[in-house]
Amino acid sequence: MKKLALLLTLLASFTVYAQGDAEAGKAKSATCAACHGADGNSLIAANPVLAGQHEKYLLKQLKDFKLGMTSGGAQGRNNAVMAGMVASLSEEDMSDLAAYFAAQTPKAGSTPESSIPVGEQLYLAGDKERGIAACIACHGPRGNGTALSGFPKISSQHADYIKSQLMAFRDKQRNNDMNGMMQIVASKLSDKEIEAISLYVGGLH
Repeated sequence: MKKLALLLTLLASFTVYAQGDAEAGKAKSATCAACHGADGNSLIAANPVLAGQHEKYLLKQLKDFKLGMTSGGAQGRNNAVMAGMVASLSEEDMSDLAAYFAAQTPKAGSTPESSIPVGEQLYLAGDKERGIAACIACHGPRGNGTALSGFPKISSQHADYIKSQLMAFRDKQRNNDMNGMMQIVASKLSDKEIEAISLYVGGLH
């Protein structure tokens, strides 16, 4: 009975989360457009593509940016630009923005052939000898991640952004990943491997 009650509570909390209003989010997204594009397809390689990203993941990142601001970087995700952006957002605002950008269509990316030898190997198989888990295990064969588990979509993402985040995980400048999984993986990757993976995942569709 207790297990059933716990399951129902978890399901209820997930249902409550999924209440973002995409239309309301569109109206609130004007300040996001300069960096991420009006439809979430950022034209700036250093800024992430938000279009088509999982709603749950987007909401978590917004909340983490706000937590990073209110905790002085001790918790959440610390980013000076995003701290200013989320400062005045309510939880409803964040839910609406997440719903809006999740509903947009990302523009297809590409995979340079030069990235395939190293990037494909690590993405599909990892490296057992060094204890590097295959990226496909969490992000799937097409890089779409899984909405329910919170693993983000990484296909169609800018290589520069992926690279910067892998380096941030490796250097412990970003630590809002689930159970430190990305920090563990990234800590074992060389600069060359990070570059190859970052380029490789863009064309997974």
